[in-house]
Amino acid sequence: MSDYGKQIRLNRILRGGSRKALVVAFDHALFHGPIAGTIDPAKQVKAFADGGADAILLNRGLMGIAYQGLLNAQAPSLIMRLDWSSAWTALVSGGALRSNVLVHPEEALQAGADAALTFLIIGTGDLEFEAGEIARNAELARECEKVGLPLIVETLARGKMVDNPTSPEWIKRHTRFAVELGADVLKTEYTGDVETMKDVVESTLAPILVLGGARKSGDDGLDTVRGAVASGAAGVFFGRNVFQAPDIPAFLGDIRAVLNGK
Repeated sequence: MSDYGKQIRLNRILRGGSRKALVVAFDHALFHGPIAGTIDPAKQVKAFADGGADAILLNRGLMGIAYQGLLNAQAPSLIMRLDWSSAWTALVSGGALRSNVLVHPEEALQAGADAALTFLIIGTGDLEFEAGEIARNAELARECEKVGLPLIVETLARGKMVDNPTSPEWIKRHTRFAVELGADVLKTEYTGDVETMKDVVESTLAPILVLGGARKSGDDGLDTVRGAVASGAAGVFFGRNVFQAPDIPAFLGDIRAVLNGK
């Protein structure tokens, strides 16, 4: 089966590697509730699009509220999250770890998505949960292949087996798992320094978009962008650092300048 559909859609996000991608994650309310910066989603999505984001990550249910913000002159791509995980509460409370598929690739494609995104979480010590992570990602990867939709896998090490979730060893491990399952692009953490991140990028078999993580000061957030660029990553995938910024367009402009080597 030809994969040209995947390649065409992925090019809208990664621009064929001609420049570093700037992606905004705005799926947080599904896991954390209406945190700061998510109260007026339609306004925020429009700000991301007007600020020059290459793509925006959304949950399916938000589309009817926020889709008009995607209809601007720059026409950012839509990445749709396909799943939900209890990890963000269970790893704190000691509750059960669960993941569920919420949207299938065909539905995401019908809603206008150029790519789909899922979690892959390891290091929890819960073998049943992690077996489910593997099985879910494998099944969704095959579904994405059938409809020509690129799959981005957000790979993370979390839980009682993990002392340092940003260690190169953990990142190499879970990113390789995702590639073996069929990921086209990886969303994962920054190791904390350029040399070790460069080693991760060079040893990984798919493009890496570095996630922003917890809210940082403007300079700290941009330090992560600088590190991503210097390491050879394909771009960045920022959430709270963008949608909780005091001036979203200005911060997006700052990120773009760093991505462009300025």
